[in-house]
Amino acid sequence: MSGIEDHLLQEGYFYFVVSHRHRSELIEEYPLLLQQRAVEGLIVVDTALAEAVDVPSVAVSGHRDVPGVTNIVLNHSRAACLALQHLADFGHRKMAFIKGQAFSSDTEVRWEAVRDAAKKIGIEIKEDLTGQLEGESSSPLLGYQVTQKLLACGEQFTALFTFNDISAIGAIHALREAGRRVPEDVSVVGFDDIQSAAFQNPALTTVRQPLREMGVIAAEILLRRITAPAKTPHPKEIMVEPELIVRASTARISKPA
Repeated sequence: MSGIEDHLLQEGYFYFVVSHRHRSELIEEYPLLLQQRAVEGLIVVDTALAEAVDVPSVAVSGHRDVPGVTNIVLNHSRAACLALQHLADFGHRKMAFIKGQAFSSDTEVRWEAVRDAAKKIGIEIKEDLTGQLEGESSSPLLGYQVTQKLLACGEQFTALFTFNDISAIGAIHALREAGRRVPEDVSVVGFDDIQSAAFQNPALTTVRQPLREMGVIAAEILLRRITAPAKTPHPKEIMVEPELIVRASTARISKPA
């Protein structure tokens, strides 16, 4: 959002911000409402647009092929390979995973990428060691609760790959509460590289998603489309690349699980 807002302000554009909380009726209503306010374009973030709108539109993490919409997406295949190969290089083979909430636009595409990467590297994904975040809260509590369930199943694991950094923070708390040291007993990898990731204890290894860059690109593309002549071709998809940021929450396996 900061990338979007900064670029729009720099270019002299006024903007509205609305939040739908993933409620389907609001996702349907808000584009119509904004168009009634005579907006010149739309940027939607983590929002599954079901149909085209009458103004130029850009989706960040939309993942749907909707006429008239340019999608700004992360290379999830590369992201999954970076994380799992890093853990595999440290000797980890028994891994647990935390998927995102069902309503998140990134959940399924990222999980498919994780499954593909695991198959290529030779990592078995076990159902008992796969949890999913539930609820709309952005609190570490969600990751804490899922990790408690993973620990309760009794299946041993030496590494945990989480859906985002917030859930990784909660996961580390649950692991410590259960007497598991991070990274000596369990290595943890997050996703996003939020500002506080480097200041956790231990500092969080994570897949950096260039969120600010994605916001700037979205705003640039939208303004370009707004000012272009009618029927000018526009890109359907723009892919950005992730980066693995290795910190202190991952380490070489010390003993078999």
